[in-house]
Amino acid sequence: MWIVVCVYLLVINIAGYGFMRSDKSRARNKKYRIPERQLFMTAILGGSVGIYTGMHVLRHKTKHASFYIGIPAILIIQVILLGYMLGKLLVETA
Repeated sequence: MWIVVCVYLLVINIAGYGFMRSDKSRARNKKYRIPERQLFMTAILGGSVGIYTGMHVLRHKTKHASFYIGIPAILIIQVILLGYMLGKLLVETA
């Protein structure tokens, strides 16, 4: 079960980073952009690390308050939820 979760998180985070990279490229070339709603949905579905990494490595969307506040907030909530779930799992297996 946990291997499936880990693979899912790896794939969604790679996709999140790819979306940020693609959107940055599209912005430079004045092409149709990836909607911000899609970037946030990717983060909410578990790709927050990929989106956050893309923001800082690619210097993309770092001036948008919704991103420089929202993405870290989503990431923090996800880390708290993961910690809670892992804690429950450890208590149940002990």
